[in-house]
Amino acid sequence: MSDPRSIIITGAGSGIGRATARRFLEAGWRVGLLGRREDKLVETAEAAEAALILPCDVTDAAAVDASFDRAVTAWGRIDTLFNNAGGGLTSSTPDEIDPDDFRAVIDVNVIGVFNCARAAFARMRAQTPPGGRIINNGSISAHAPRPGSIAYTASKHAVTGITRTISLDGRPFNIACGQIDIGNAITEMTASMQQGVLQADGSIKPEPVMDVAIVADAVLRMASLPEGANMQFVTVMATNMPFIGRG
Repeated sequence: MSDPRSIIITGAGSGIGRATARRFLEAGWRVGLLGRREDKLVETAEAAEAALILPCDVTDAAAVDASFDRAVTAWGRIDTLFNNAGGGLTSSTPDEIDPDDFRAVIDVNVIGVFNCARAAFARMRAQTPPGGRIINNGSISAHAPRPGSIAYTASKHAVTGITRTISLDGRPFNIACGQIDIGNAITEMTASMQQGVLQADGSIKPEPVMDVAIVADAVLRMASLPEGANMQFVTVMATNMPFIGRG
């Protein structure tokens, strides 16, 4: 009997990362829980034997490499990475944003995504047989911005560039790369959407949301595809959220 498949999930201490990690554990995968706060990762794991706790700041390339090495030592190979860690700023026009705050978003959402993709790619390329799958968490904002979201939107456009490039560079090594663009999944970070969100016309309106479990199921589906098949871009969103027509 072959070993269970393995995945590292970044930002696994809360929100989409936590929901996705628990869904993969439920499905019988070995899951590396990577995030800054060890206590939150332990909460996510719920004492599951298949969970590997990997406290790590994704902006620290050396720490990322060490975490991925721990996973390889524990499992023998890494089948999948869900590059999920990210964050944003309070809605503000560009002139109101401190350059250091802008840079902090880019550090996590772009540099962090690169650091983890780089670590996964290297180990997937070197393992026997070579290959694996990288799934990047993009956003609806990778297609159309919300008002006051210049840092977050710029970062998610960069993630799309990373996804496309890895998809091309991974071909000789059997490394697939896809992206999931999510709209209005209900988590601690997005709970306020039901009370009101700034719209393009300057009004504040509540928006429809969807259960984060739907996102977790979608990521599991992407990760479970057979070798040689890939979901390049997937958009999963609350049906009636203001996306089509907002750009």
